[in-house]
Amino acid sequence: MTRAATTGDTRRYGGLMHTTAEDAPALDRPADEVDPLAPLPVSELLCLALHRASRAMTAQYRPLLAPHGLTYPQYLVVTLLHQDGSRTVGGVGEQLGLESSTLSPLLGRLAERGLVLRTRAADDERRVQVELTDAGHALGEQLEGLPDQVCQAAGLSRGEAKGVVAELMELVAVLEAPPQR
Repeated sequence: MTRAATTGDTRRYGGLMHTTAEDAPALDRPADEVDPLAPLPVSELLCLALHRASRAMTAQYRPLLAPHGLTYPQYLVVTLLHQDGSRTVGGVGEQLGLESSTLSPLLGRLAERGLVLRTRAADDERRVQVELTDAGHALGEQLEGLPDQVCQAAGLSRGEAKGVVAELMELVAVLEAPPQR
């Protein structure tokens, strides 16, 4: 039984309570009750659960970011640069999983607001370095408490969230690994 089921709180991490065996996902049933050859119902697809979790997480951040005039991807960039300092545009994209077609206009909007500086490397003009301005760092400081607020809304402690992140990043590593031949 999930923590949500024991507390009666359906907003807590652990999912919705199910009232009958028929509406419970197969994952909640003992392994010997699940037909391994039967197609998975849509409600039990990992891809759907991850998609919905991603959308729900972004929705939790949206009202917290609105007063700062930031989108969720902009928040990720500001937070990364605030925590780690200057990076190449490619390094930002790699760390955050953002394509350059998304990242370039996003950085342009942050630069227009005076939050980031972009400079071309003297030795290689193809390489663009990006860093926060003083205003960007001030904004980064204001945003530092947001992850804890979102964890609280999800019913997760910081330690529990760290465990979920570790599991998800393991999944990302497996899925992004080159296929074995």
